[in-house]
Amino acid sequence: MMESGRAEESEEPDALEGWQTIDELAGASGVTVRNIRAYQSRGLLPAPQVRARTGYYGPGHAARLELIQDLQDEGVKLDTIKKLLDTTGGSTEQVVQFIRTVRELFAPEDRQIVQLGELAQRYETTDTGLAKRGVKMGLLRELGEDTYEEISPRLMNAAAELTGLGIPISRSLDVVEQLRKHADAVAKLYVDLFLGEIWQPFDASGRPDDQWPRVYETIERMRRISGEVMIAVLELAVAERVDVTFGRDIVRNVRTTSAGPDTGDAGGGASDGGS
Repeated sequence: MMESGRAEESEEPDALEGWQTIDELAGASGVTVRNIRAYQSRGLLPAPQVRARTGYYGPGHAARLELIQDLQDEGVKLDTIKKLLDTTGGSTEQVVQFIRTVRELFAPEDRQIVQLGELAQRYETTDTGLAKRGVKMGLLRELGEDTYEEISPRLMNAAAELTGLGIPISRSLDVVEQLRKHADAVAKLYVDLFLGEIWQPFDASGRPDDQWPRVYETIERMRRISGEVMIAVLELAVAERVDVTFGRDIVRNVRTTSAGPDTGDAGGGASDGGS
């Protein structure tokens, strides 16, 4: 595995066949030489192999560079990208492909492009801060000229349905914001479970080629299981909450009813009888 420290001097001429100089890599990738060096200095790219004082970059570098660009295009910050790459500890094409596959598994929605006016009409609001809040919450990505990309159309459509029920979009976003905080904690549980029980033993064994299919299968099954568990837990929690809340209201109502009507009329009747 290549490290991100000092460049390594290669003693095998054939080992670098098909590799590229930094200028060639920049031309092929569309990334400037300056940015390639910046990525390398920040530990995002491994050091090149060096021969005759010239650094050479291989397929692993190109694959990682493409992933960095893809993530940046989606608004992911470089520090976050580095943490993602450091977590897997990989510099090979297989690890880069694994990260890309995992992101595709957990982000299957086709994103949609919407205009600011369309958002205002859909959510029946004139609040100009709606889009900004959506961007801050990670639901929208600003593209410029009052144009946005919906990161999760399903969430946005759900919010629109709540608006149709008479619930203001600001209140719906409050709920989504709270749910997101809880979801982040749940996601961390599953990621830690995968890293500790699946990835780390696989990594420690040297990532044998014949075990990669099992890793892919495991992460895909965990995606399905995590969704089923979340729905089941949510339904159970909501059912219990409904029982408690409505049960309390019913008890209050029964107590109020059993107290009977105001006894003032009875007192008035007695007075009339006395006259």
